[in-house]
Amino acid sequence: MNPDDLKATIQDKYGRAAKRAQEGAGCCGSASGGGVITRDLYVTDELTGLPPEAVAASLGCGNPTTLAVLKPGEVVLDLGSGGGIDVLLSARRVGPSGKAYGLDMTDEMLALARENQRKAGVENVEFLKGEIEKIPLPDRSVDVVISNCVINLSGNKDRVLAEAFRVLRPGGRFAVSDIVARGELPAVIRRSLEAWAGCVAGALTEDEYREKLARVGFSRIAVEPTRIYRLEDAGELLAQYKDLLAAGTLEGASLDELIAETDGKLMSAFVRAVKP
Repeated sequence: MNPDDLKATIQDKYGRAAKRAQEGAGCCGSASGGGVITRDLYVTDELTGLPPEAVAASLGCGNPTTLAVLKPGEVVLDLGSGGGIDVLLSARRVGPSGKAYGLDMTDEMLALARENQRKAGVENVEFLKGEIEKIPLPDRSVDVVISNCVINLSGNKDRVLAEAFRVLRPGGRFAVSDIVARGELPAVIRRSLEAWAGCVAGALTEDEYREKLARVGFSRIAVEPTRIYRLEDAGELLAQYKDLLAAGTLEGASLDELIAETDGKLMSAFVRAVKP
């Protein structure tokens, strides 16, 4: 897969999502209701005081700010921070003595996130432009790396994990929500750029995730399922590919065939690890 094409596809999708959130239309699968992966991730109390645009722009698959058990005074980095919902929630949890960074490569999402920060009146936050394969922060500068359904989008996950390890202090925690494969996905889904941008095709298996984390130096690795997507979920998830199927770009496979092959093959999971 051409990395430049993949990057362009992802930037286009998330740029359009940011614009929809700013217009009040919500994103496909936002925290406010939407899609099967992103539905019901946050409780109402968490969203109190957040700008509606931050909620509408949520395109994650979990709630890493809760699962990471953030502590006052910690420095947190969110990889692929989008509209900023997890950064703003992290800033609350670490308090004024801590700091929350958000890193994103899409200009529209960064503009939306900074506006959401202004509306929320949160000062201990900084949004950075950059790619998760090349984090613009010094070595050993953060306590916790979080991410919400973004690492699976990268075409170079080994580099992402190595960068996360680099910026963490000794004893620092890697705590991300991500889509993880539980079996072999249909080849046509694996090859689809649209499916990569939708957090499906790029999913690692649990064993692959564990092996890659261990290879860069992490220890105490755990992969905890938070939701397994069954037949009815797969149907909703793959419905977005009807146009591709009609155009013959998925090699003539029927939607029903893809749904059957994807049943139970994907899960949302919380992936934990520690830098020794």
